[in-house]
Amino acid sequence: MTNEAPTLTTFETKPPTLQEAQDIVGGYVEMTYSATQPDVQILVNEDGISLALGANPAATILCGKHIVGNVVVLKGAALWD
Repeated sequence: MTNEAPTLTTFETKPPTLQEAQDIVGGYVEMTYSATQPDVQILVNEDGISLALGANPAATILCGKHIVGNVVVLKGAALWD
């Protein structure tokens, strides 16, 4: 386990590939949404809690619920269908 703080990577003009998103979150991706910004998609590590990934305060605020690990934020033209 590393002491690095979880990251929040934002894509706005071009969506990441599935592989790119998995590389960023460190595993299988699960999509969740922002509690305050309905036009935003958030990709998290599907197994983040069971892997005991560190809390991600910025993503937690964005989502309105506890989020752990690295996160991918998709906006605008980068949204997944």
